[in-house]
Amino acid sequence: MSGRPGPPGERSVLRAVAVPVEHGGWALTAEPVVLGLLVAPSIAGGALGAAAVLAFLARTPLKVWAVDVRRRRMLARTRLAARLAAVEVAAIVVLVVVVALRAGHAWWAPLIAAVPLVAVEASFDIRSRSRRLVPELCGAAGIASVAAAVARAGAAGWAVSLGLWVVLGARSVASIPFARAQVERAKGRSIHRAAVDVPQACGTAIVVLGWATGAVPGAAVIAVATLAVGQAVWIRLRPSPVVLTGVAQLVAGLAIVVAAAAPTRFG
Repeated sequence: MSGRPGPPGERSVLRAVAVPVEHGGWALTAEPVVLGLLVAPSIAGGALGAAAVLAFLARTPLKVWAVDVRRRRMLARTRLAARLAAVEVAAIVVLVVVVALRAGHAWWAPLIAAVPLVAVEASFDIRSRSRRLVPELCGAAGIASVAAAVARAGAAGWAVSLGLWVVLGARSVASIPFARAQVERAKGRSIHRAAVDVPQACGTAIVVLGWATGAVPGAAVIAVATLAVGQAVWIRLRPSPVVLTGVAQLVAGLAIVVAAAAPTRFG
């Protein structure tokens, strides 16, 4: 067998149908998995987390296949996407069976509740409009439900589990409009600051309401509020390179995960 890579055309097609183009999506998928496992570690939760990562990966070939089918065309990439998606979906099914055998059925509820959000994102995907704000917010809020499901699979209580979803949902509400605005500013385009300020206030309000019900720890409220204030200030400074915004979002996400998990792990 030759160790040489395939022709450039083959590699580019495989990459196009297999690798997600949303760089921030990796963090938004990893955060709920890590948070859920920190709060309630379990084999079932680990399997569910792996299924969530595979679902994120499978979205790309599924989107390619769905777009081509909708446009009534069957290309080489369409067939490749269908095969790849079938393998990934089969692996997800196996992992879900493992979770069901080890953790029963309590972990299903958060994922079922997130179906409408995922459906909205999918409806934009098949129309090649996934880069708009609504599908990005719905997708992020939907994947955040994995934190609650993973925690439930590890036998965490309902209040704690749903609180994790609230925290990561609020983080997405605050961060996604900000990150989009930063990209626009880096390209020299003007933005409306209210379109960034309002989500910061909404994200903070969401975690405060969660804290008032006892589901969200105070440390997570402080972390999300600090993020919101920092982003509100940053958007008023000179435009920054996109890579700096990306790194800052990774750090902020990690800080929020630690803040949300700390009371359970070390409280």
